[in-house]
Amino acid sequence: MRRIAISVAVTSMSVMLAGCGALNATGSSGGASPTKGNDVTIGLLLPETANTRYEQFDYPIFKKKVEELTSDKGKVDYANADADADKQSSQMQQMIKDEVDVIVLDAVDAHAIAADVEKAKDAGIPVIAYDRLAEGPIDAYISFDNELVGEVQGRSLLEALGGDGEVTSKIVMMNGSPTDPNAKQFKAGALSELQDAVTIAKTYDTKDWKPENAQANMTEAIAEIGAGNIAAVYSANDGMAGGVIKALKAAGVTEMPPITGQDAELDGVQRIILGEQFMSVYKSYPTEAETAAEIAVARIQGKAIQFDALTSDRVDSPTDKDIPAQLVPVVALTKENIADTVVADGIYKLSDICTAPYKEACDKAGLK
Repeated sequence: MRRIAISVAVTSMSVMLAGCGALNATGSSGGASPTKGNDVTIGLLLPETANTRYEQFDYPIFKKKVEELTSDKGKVDYANADADADKQSSQMQQMIKDEVDVIVLDAVDAHAIAADVEKAKDAGIPVIAYDRLAEGPIDAYISFDNELVGEVQGRSLLEALGGDGEVTSKIVMMNGSPTDPNAKQFKAGALSELQDAVTIAKTYDTKDWKPENAQANMTEAIAEIGAGNIAAVYSANDGMAGGVIKALKAAGVTEMPPITGQDAELDGVQRIILGEQFMSVYKSYPTEAETAAEIAVARIQGKAIQFDALTSDRVDSPTDKDIPAQLVPVVALTKENIADTVVADGIYKLSDICTAPYKEACDKAGLK
């Protein structure tokens, strides 16, 4: 069960505080105390490269925001674990050894990393959990409302099936990695919409979120259920949706059933335009990455009022309760709102999306 208190006024609150000159104030809150000026080093640990968002959006946006907040004096020490929990542990231990000022952590394995989070705390280094809720004594958490992501995916799938769906409609669930706590929340949110409305014929927890693993799982599902008997596929993200579609095409399917996704990857957006993928979930990476940078800088600079304003939600992990957090809203991305979301937000240009193989489909969708 989610324990959150969603704040829809964080941005306006920040504006009001800025207008009062309060954002640079300090006070007693959460242990934040003035320790650094703009000369800060922030460790950023991201989990993998299979999902293109981390290298393409999260890291560069985060780095740019840190530089902006610190008048170009702050440094980001960046490492990507390539979906290897042991590698991420070594990277984090190196950052602790290097005495970075604060660590922003997107965990490969939220449970396994807890010991390293404890080591950082013992070394006096705050840890901000980013995108995935790591276990251990973290100082704050910034992510999207992950159960809502699953609910949006599940609801969209039912709408694609004609409303509420049919209990006899067979679907396949392609969930994310079992080591990722977000995957469990996506799954729970989707099930809250799907479990009483359709028949879940097969369900998989996909190792490391890898598209090739999703493809193998889907090939197995097709062999057991029959391609013509699969009414829809719940895929937790766009990368796996691509693997699902490859398996269906290999089985001779030419008209895809409704397939969900998440992350608004360029390939996923293009598949939506072609009609191969029904939807994705657009999550504003600029908002998440920039807010993470603001939280990290406020924490290490001891700006307690700003830190509190940015983390007015609360979440629980298996090891800690009432963790200060901010949960960012999400949007269902379909063919109808591509222009109003990823294009309007500057994630992609129309020229990125509507390359030669997709031009005709873009024209039909009104993307010109």
